[in-house]
Amino acid sequence: MSFNLIRAVAGAENNDDIHLGRILLLLLAANNKGSKSIDGITKLAKLDFLLRYPNCLERALVAEKKDPELADVKDYERSTLESKMIRFKYGPWDFRYRRWLNLLTSRDLATVELLKKTIVISITEKGQRIAEQFSVDASYRDIYFRSQLVINTFGKMTSSGIKNFVYQVFPELETMKWGEDILL
Repeated sequence: MSFNLIRAVAGAENNDDIHLGRILLLLLAANNKGSKSIDGITKLAKLDFLLRYPNCLERALVAEKKDPELADVKDYERSTLESKMIRFKYGPWDFRYRRWLNLLTSRDLATVELLKKTIVISITEKGQRIAEQFSVDASYRDIYFRSQLVINTFGKMTSSGIKNFVYQVFPELETMKWGEDILL
């Protein structure tokens, strides 16, 4: 593998806009489902885990006794560098969610509100317009449909419920050491 390819993949992974677009589509799906928000950063991270790694979404669908074909995972998605996960401090959940939420709110694409002890994340009208543009863009089509699937299947779970579900379906996540690749 060439060093230029590695540099390109690392650049894509560090491009906040890719992650912001994916999160916006997840927030749009929650908004369209009627819940209007995602309650908690932990819940957002777990839902985004299923969206970001479609091979894991397939496995989660099987655990929910749903057809894994609904995820429509392409062959190339199973072996790309983007499909590799790293064990962070709190599992495969990226540590950058607070940063991404700050970027979304500073651009008036999302709101973050503290209700009691829960951080409630919602999409704004401007964010909805942009996410709807993404939803018809061919490069975001799979993410758009999967975000709908993730919210429809797992969106009603509580933050703790989805956390427990993920660790039940993916028990290997709990025994990983920091920095290790997660092979699922």
